[in-house]
Amino acid sequence: MENSKQVKDMVQQKYAEIANQSKEQNEASCCGAGSCGTYTIMSEDYSGLDGYNPDADLGLGCGLPTEYAKIKKGDTVVDLGSGAGNDAFVARTLTGEEGEVIGIDMTEAMIQKAKANAEKLGFTNVAFRLGDIEDIPLSSKRADVVVSNCVMNLVPDKEKAFSEVFRILKPLGHFSISDIVLKGDLPEAIKKEAEMYAGCVAGAIKKSEYLGILAEQGFVNITVQKEKEIIIPLEVLSQYLSHEEISTYKEKGMGIYSITVYAERPDASCGCGPKATCC
Repeated sequence: MENSKQVKDMVQQKYAEIANQSKEQNEASCCGAGSCGTYTIMSEDYSGLDGYNPDADLGLGCGLPTEYAKIKKGDTVVDLGSGAGNDAFVARTLTGEEGEVIGIDMTEAMIQKAKANAEKLGFTNVAFRLGDIEDIPLSSKRADVVVSNCVMNLVPDKEKAFSEVFRILKPLGHFSISDIVLKGDLPEAIKKEAEMYAGCVAGAIKKSEYLGILAEQGFVNITVQKEKEIIIPLEVLSQYLSHEEISTYKEKGMGIYSITVYAERPDASCGCGPKATCC
């Protein structure tokens, strides 16, 4: 991928296509839209969660962040990359009628689908806004909890994105984010593929780098709540790598992992902030 704008344009195009398909269609095509990719091989089963709505489930996540997000009644919850509303509706069940849920997504088709789902459910305290995670359209110190599901790896400037998460969280607020991270370096052929980027793989970074960004932005009590290896099927790898490259990929112990990570914005009295050393 050549630059930030090209990455964002590609992601918007791919996810607009996905928004107009059902979960079954996404799974049948392996990647959701276009040629076979990786959108659904890492998805989790939401069907047992309170607040689950099948119309909002496009099979795109790589974790269940709301299970670990410690959402309380009355919380204001922000869902970054909210898609058709899957995590937002689960969060709404947890925060209740007295709380508020705000979904942010950069794809107009997803926003419209999420709004239609919320209207069908009769929710008056769930809203969806078009916006960029690198420039979240919310005031500072707005959220008690931020959740996100397999989205940060799609963002070109992850430092800016997490600085925005820090900004919108209230002091002592926290996030629980599911995402994809790496062990080792991905082959260049995968990094350059738009389909693998949109499938949450090519934009992923090493786990140590990911956690380091969180610390640099001023977050504290950083904890990996869940981790599992993602196995990309051979038939998918073979679309992008030669037999020799696949052998090297396996021999070097390269790995792709889904993690759910928790972190807190410290008390304002600490004077902590992005790039700061916390007390």
